[in-house]
Amino acid sequence: MSKDPLDLKQYIRTVDNFPIDGIEFKDITSLIETPEAFVKTCDELTRITKEFGADLVASIESRGFIFAGTMARDLHLPFVLARKPGKLPNETFQKSFELEYGSTSIEIQKNTKVSSNQKIVIVDDLVATGGTAIACAELFTENFNVKNSDILILGVIDLTALGGSLLIREKGYAIETLIDY
Repeated sequence: MSKDPLDLKQYIRTVDNFPIDGIEFKDITSLIETPEAFVKTCDELTRITKEFGADLVASIESRGFIFAGTMARDLHLPFVLARKPGKLPNETFQKSFELEYGSTSIEIQKNTKVSSNQKIVIVDDLVATGGTAIACAELFTENFNVKNSDILILGVIDLTALGGSLLIREKGYAIETLIDY
């Protein structure tokens, strides 16, 4: 049974064959364009982040930024950007990973202030195969010595059939999402 306790699925469109043939893209633009749905989403993500006891919010380029910025602001927490290669101005740590339709990498600046005892929430719009979220989490565990148990992956959507959530849990990270497909 699919999860949607906040009744948000009505604001998410499925676009077939985007960005490549065979992919069913979950389009969150309607959710973002509908103020009550956007506020409800951000409020719930913020509540979960506060409950986790996060010391900082990290997010994955680019749709995760939309939600993470509001959360960091509301909770007065640092906001760390995980970006595509070449988008950050300082030296970076880089992690490559597989997507459901290719491979890429993400980076975090080496001068980012993170200590090993901090609790981190990593925000993205969607969890599919888990590759992006795990790569981001590993940037913190491998380069800043943050414990896996101190990282929460937080997403709006979970594509459960692709197994990303299960893989994230197997790696020792916590995960919460608002909507399951």
